[in-house]
Amino acid sequence: MRLWGRATILRRMLCLWLLLLGFTLVILLLSDFFNRGGIHSLQKLGPPRRPFQRFRPPDMEVIVDSRDPALQLGVDLAPLKSLQEDQLLFVPSSQGSKSPPQKRANYKVLLPAANKDATAPGEGDPQVHLEELEKNLQLRYGFNEGFSGSLHRSLPEVRSHGCFEEQYSESLPLASVIICFHDETWSTLLRTVHSVLDTAPNQFLQEVLLVDDLSQHGHLKSALSQYMAHLEKVRLIRSSKRLGVAGCRTLGAARAAGEVLVFMDSHCECHKGWLEPLLERVAQDRTRVVSPIIDVIDWETFQYNATQWPVRGVFDWRLDFYWESNPQLQDKDPDMDNKPVQSPSLGGEVLAIDRHFFQSVGSYDPGMLLWGAEQIELSIRVWSCGGSMEVVPCSRVVHLNHHKLPYTFSDQELLQRNKIRIADTWMDAYSKIFYRRDTLAHFIRQSESPNIAERLQLKRRLGCRNFHWYLTTVYPQLYIPQDRPGLSGELYNVGTGSCADYSRGQGLQGGPMIIAPCSGTGSQHCDLNFEGEVRWGPMGALCLDAKLERVVLSPCPILRPTTRRLQWKFIKLSGQLVHQQSELCLEAVKEGGLLQSRAKEFNTHINTGSLFLRPCTHHNRQQWYFEQLVTPKGA
Repeated sequence: MRLWGRATILRRMLCLWLLLLGFTLVILLLSDFFNRGGIHSLQKLGPPRRPFQRFRPPDMEVIVDSRDPALQLGVDLAPLKSLQEDQLLFVPSSQGSKSPPQKRANYKVLLPAANKDATAPGEGDPQVHLEELEKNLQLRYGFNEGFSGSLHRSLPEVRSHGCFEEQYSESLPLASVIICFHDETWSTLLRTVHSVLDTAPNQFLQEVLLVDDLSQHGHLKSALSQYMAHLEKVRLIRSSKRLGVAGCRTLGAARAAGEVLVFMDSHCECHKGWLEPLLERVAQDRTRVVSPIIDVIDWETFQYNATQWPVRGVFDWRLDFYWESNPQLQDKDPDMDNKPVQSPSLGGEVLAIDRHFFQSVGSYDPGMLLWGAEQIELSIRVWSCGGSMEVVPCSRVVHLNHHKLPYTFSDQELLQRNKIRIADTWMDAYSKIFYRRDTLAHFIRQSESPNIAERLQLKRRLGCRNFHWYLTTVYPQLYIPQDRPGLSGELYNVGTGSCADYSRGQGLQGGPMIIAPCSGTGSQHCDLNFEGEVRWGPMGALCLDAKLERVVLSPCPILRPTTRRLQWKFIKLSGQLVHQQSELCLEAVKEGGLLQSRAKEFNTHINTGSLFLRPCTHHNRQQWYFEQLVTPKGA
């Protein structure tokens, strides 16, 4: 009886476990069914997303074998020391495939990964949820992806009439368009690819190479591979480690088959006729590096903005790049509407360069980290080592400008390390000017030295010219600061404990000077030179000026001698900065109040922290001194 009782209990426990197991299986099946339905509904809004599944490459992706002779570098190309072949995934295009391409949908919104604290879809106020989603998209991608629109868009025609009369050779070199991307949105990436395919003449386009720089977003995995496999002339290469802009583009160049490499950002749109003018200029001179005019798409509204010609690329003494428009040149020469203009530097948005020249001049510096300033390094090297750069006005490409999200300290430090490599490799004794205007770079450089031995060897092997030649021949418009001790640095005001400053949003046309907390970064650098000018900022293109009582910045004159209105005298004993034309002193006005100006249009309330000319007194708000933050070696 006791044994029979124990057997009954065991049978009942077994039945209970079987019931629980069956119930669990039913729940799992129902859960999988609903999850598949949810994912299917999301596919209507954008590319397939399976956030809970591990990515597994489709069958068309194979790991590159370094022993495969079909994938070896050409004998005429320099080997890539920093890249190992087994770190790559390669996706060939199924050219000529009879399979229909994916349906061309209008991917207007790409749903980001849900925030833990965000309201779940379908819950709460829909309008609030939509605004929260839009905000998340802007914070995540740096632009309002909800306005991104169709994958095929026509752009307004803004080329000059002379461009339509240009005749191009029928035997232009073939181009490989290299598009590197990292976690790019679906719509902007695909629109870039389709824009190239739709506008580049088939006889001049060798291929479009997409290089995935270790993207993590799900829509850039199997969905992208399957989509691109149906597009002719498109190949997809994946890196299994983060390479950054320089490394990613160098990888694409090593895999390219075209004679001319066209590096393009992954959020661009091309005008009709953009490729032929670039190929023509490179074909005429294989050491010439060219860029189209870069038009702008607003990050918030996606509005198209045409760039005013003529334009060229420049940089300042902090090694920050700018596109500089100079319409006065066109006034002097009306026939230059379709004439290329030489440029001291070119941006990284779109760049065309002969493949062999790119390799022989050293490609991109493999020591550059992730992103930032690599286009300046390439520009100085091309000019110094036998090449040239220019902007071609009959070629236009529009670029989506991202909203500048606040830098993290880590991002800023990586950028500074790239700039340090440029300064130590190419700027010679002029590097001390850079370090005075970028104190973070100075302190990083004090603690460690970049490994630039290979680049210095390349510089000697190519017989590159020095930076003085570059400044005097290529970029003579860049003001060379004098940085005299006691007459350069942050302009510190004793009475307010703050420094003279200028809102960068006002640009290079000038505007009112303000008083603001001293940054200590070198961005508020001033230079009182021998001509009596107080040159402001890292470019030194703006001078301390006066409009009645208000102290402003104005563009510095190019010709010498300078005007008396821009001349100042610093009295070290009293700390006064005297405007020589008016014989009034520079004063920091901290409190608000009504300024009785000599002109009615200047009757205005004084903003807190403004600079004005006042009769000279011994007030401490008229006491200034130039504070040099750092003393670089060799200074």
